[in-house]
Amino acid sequence: MPDTLPTAPRRRDDPRAGPAAPGPPAPRRPGWIRPVLLPVGVAVAIGAIFIGVYLSAFHAPAARDLPVAVVGTSAEAATAAGRLPDHLPDTFDVRALSDRSAARTAVEHGEVFAAYVPDGGKAELLLAGAHGPSVNALLTDVFGTVAEAGGEQLTLVDAVPASDEDTRGLVVFYTTFGLVLAGYLFGIMTFQLGPGLTVRGRLGSLVAFGAVGGLAVASLVSAFGALPAPFLGIAGLVMLVATAVGASTMLLVRSSGVLGSSVAAVLFMTLGNATSGGSLPAEFLPGRLEPLSAVLPVGVGVRAVNGLAYFHGDGVVSGVAVLMAWTAVAAGGLLLLERSRRNHTPG
Repeated sequence: MPDTLPTAPRRRDDPRAGPAAPGPPAPRRPGWIRPVLLPVGVAVAIGAIFIGVYLSAFHAPAARDLPVAVVGTSAEAATAAGRLPDHLPDTFDVRALSDRSAARTAVEHGEVFAAYVPDGGKAELLLAGAHGPSVNALLTDVFGTVAEAGGEQLTLVDAVPASDEDTRGLVVFYTTFGLVLAGYLFGIMTFQLGPGLTVRGRLGSLVAFGAVGGLAVASLVSAFGALPAPFLGIAGLVMLVATAVGASTMLLVRSSGVLGSSVAAVLFMTLGNATSGGSLPAEFLPGRLEPLSAVLPVGVGVRAVNGLAYFHGDGVVSGVAVLMAWTAVAAGGLLLLERSRRNHTPG
C-alpha cells in the first residue's frame, strides 16, 4: 500500500493555489486609422493632384515663346512680328533667317515650329504636320492674319508631314506612355510577386522587362506602319523609358512602401503624362510645369521618339542621356539601400 494518497487538484479560488499561470494575451483589435483613413486620404490626394495638374495644364492652353522664323532681315522679321494679333503678345519667339532653304531646314530639324516666307505679294508658311493639328491650326490662323495685314496671299507647305496612319498626331505619345504605365506596374509587382528576390535578380528582371517591352512596342508600331522610324531605334528608346520608370518605382517602393508607390504614381503617371508634350508641345504648358517636360521620362521619351521619326534626331541624344541617368541613379540607390539594410540586420 502506498505511503501517500493522491490529493485532489486545488481549485482556482482556493487561496492555497497560488497565482494562476498566465494565459495567452487577448488579441488586440486592429486600429481604424491606418486601414480606413489612410487609403481614403492617399486616394483622394492622388485624385486631387491629378485633377489640379490637368486643369492647370489644359483648362486654357496657350503657347509661350513658341519659336517661329521669318525669312528676311531682322527689321523685316520685326515688321512681321508687329502684325501678330495684339492678344498674343508673348506667344511667339520670332527669329530672322536668311533664306527659304535655311527656314525649311530649321522646320525639318525641329528648331522652329513654322517659317514665314514673304515674297512680294505672296507668302509661304512652312509647317510640320508632325507637330499635330492643334499646333498647326494656331499657326495657320495667326500667320493668315499676318499675311492679310501685309496684303499677301498665304500658301501652306507641310515640310514634315505626319504619318498617314497617325491622323491625330498621338502615336508618338501612345508609343512612349504605354511602357511608362507598364514600368510603374512592374516596379510594384516585382515586390508583390517576388518578395524574396535578391536586388540583383530584380535588376536582371528589369533589364529583361525593358528589352522585351521595347521589342513588343516596336513590333506593334511597325505592324501598324504608324511611325517612319527605325525599328531598333524605337525599341531602344522605349526600353530606356521603361527601365527608367521601372527602376525609379522600385526604389520608391523599396524605400517607402505604399507611400513610395503613391509618389511614383503622381510623378510618372500624373505629372509625367500631363507634361509629356504628347497632345500639345511643352511650350503650351504653364511656366511652372514646362521644365518637367525636359526632365521626366515621359516627356523626354516623347521628344526623342518624335525626333527619331520626324525631326532628324532632335532630342534623341539628350533623351538617351536623361533616361540612362534615371535608371543608373535608381539602380544605384536600390543597391545601396539593400546593402545598408543588410548591414543593419542583426545576426
